[in-house]
Amino acid sequence: MAIEYAVVESLDLETFLTVLRNSGLAERRPVADQSRIRRMLENANLIVVARDGDNVVGVARSITDFSYCCYLSDLAVDRSHQGRGIGKRLIEETRKAAGPEAMCLLLSSPDAMAFYKAIGMPQPENAFLYKRER
Repeated sequence: MAIEYAVVESLDLETFLTVLRNSGLAERRPVADQSRIRRMLENANLIVVARDGDNVVGVARSITDFSYCCYLSDLAVDRSHQGRGIGKRLIEETRKAAGPEAMCLLLSSPDAMAFYKAIGMPQPENAFLYKRER
């Protein structure tokens, strides 16, 4: 069965948590704080999912103004589906939905740097970051 991609209005908490856990991204997200994860979902205004049948196997969660900038905060693909181009396609679908005028920013974990380099995502030298306090 082919993977289907879609922009969705919302995503339920349990589905998001399942994808975070199955992808390994849960190690770097506050999954024990469901109130915080719920706020992350509720305040995202661009969510793209990858479905294998009825199962969501990938999520790209972003905040964007659809005209100038898009921050792709979470890119997660179930480990059982990694290596099939799903992450790359989720980024493509996110960029398409954000629009051609919007740049797309993503902050990588150290473990994922090789993936973003391998798919040809440009790496800026002009970024600055205040890390979260908790």
